[in-house]
Amino acid sequence: MGSSTVVLIAVVVVLFLAGLFVFTTSARRDRASAVAKARQEARDEAASHVSHGESGPVVTGREVERAANLSRRGESLVIVAPGGAPPAPRAPMDPEALGVTRRQFFNRSIVGFFTLGLTGFGAASIGFLWPTLSGGFGAKIKAGKLDEILGEIRSKREPFYLAEARTWIAPYPSDAVGKASKAYNGAVLDGMKEGVVALYQKCVHLGCRVPYCKSAQWFECPCHGSKYNRVGEKKGGPAPRGLDRWGVEVSGGVLSIDTSKLIQGPPIGTNTTGQEAEGPHCA
Repeated sequence: MGSSTVVLIAVVVVLFLAGLFVFTTSARRDRASAVAKARQEARDEAASHVSHGESGPVVTGREVERAANLSRRGESLVIVAPGGAPPAPRAPMDPEALGVTRRQFFNRSIVGFFTLGLTGFGAASIGFLWPTLSGGFGAKIKAGKLDEILGEIRSKREPFYLAEARTWIAPYPSDAVGKASKAYNGAVLDGMKEGVVALYQKCVHLGCRVPYCKSAQWFECPCHGSKYNRVGEKKGGPAPRGLDRWGVEVSGGVLSIDTSKLIQGPPIGTNTTGQEAEGPHCA
């Protein structure tokens, strides 16, 4: 499973968890709002009953006067004293009118920051998964005119390094194309027929950048001593195969390197050019 697939799966999982978090938070807030509304309606109904005098019987002034007359004549009349109505319960303020509570503030802040972070992470993941949208490494790169590149290689006695593609462009001898056709195919073999091979700069052992040893005329890794000949075929060290490479294309005399698909290097024992070390080793 490639790194792009792993990142894509991680993005999908994070988006799912974020949606679940927002859904459960909204559902909890809706339930709390419904319960508060039901309680408020119950309080309003109780207050309405009290205001309409449903707390008990009311004694009139005429009954009080009659009781006083009977008292002067030595008679008595039991009078039920009017009971004071209990104070109406104070209705709680509407949360929307009161404002945002501290819990609501923290909940909304958490959701907001989580959404902001998820958006940034998603944008960065999209940029990583589709590097060819802006060109450069991960797409086809024009290296320049083939004749000029080969001329510079001959004059400096070392492969041409193209930093934009992170690639060494090495010459391939025309008399070795017959052997190469048995070990290579596709765009790599097409490039060899044109006289070049495009080698990715990373060592296939642990990924160190492999420089070119001008004295030995080999690629030699300074980290663990893996060695490759001029066309990237393994000659020594712990590397499990030759240097990985890219497909190349020559159109109108211009060399292009396709860095969108890395092609695995040849297996151990592949030696199409027969080149041996031409001097002391650098690693």
